[in-house]
Amino acid sequence: MRTVDLSPLYRSFIGFDYLASLMDAAARTDKQPSFPPYNIELLEQDRYQITMAVAGFVEEELTIESENNTLKVVGQKADKADERERKFIHQGIAERNFERKFQLGDHVKVLGASLEHGLLKIDLQREIPEALKPRKIEINSGNLLESK
Repeated sequence: MRTVDLSPLYRSFIGFDYLASLMDAAARTDKQPSFPPYNIELLEQDRYQITMAVAGFVEEELTIESENNTLKVVGQKADKADERERKFIHQGIAERNFERKFQLGDHVKVLGASLEHGLLKIDLQREIPEALKPRKIEINSGNLLESK
């Protein structure tokens, strides 16, 4: 696979450095973690839900942060030094720590989160400001330059 050098964008386009850095991050060949598995659903126009399978985690071990269009979900298992050593014949439920980041679009806000039956659900909504919404312009039949 070829790599694309986006550095000319940084010096040629003023104010588009955010877009160039997004493209640069998307083009990176760093392996993204596959744990924990997740779904992203479109519930209705401008409403989304991320569902993550976090079996074995309780609310106190999960942290959700939203900053600069990035949603970060961290799972940190509590140390169980006092628990007796368990001997697994088969361990299919991963209880390892994780950090998962999601890049959010402009004006996407986190509404809330819930944990039920080992599924963490994060509700998101795009809230477009009134200034950016299309508006209807009325057509007047008079001369706009006419002074009264």
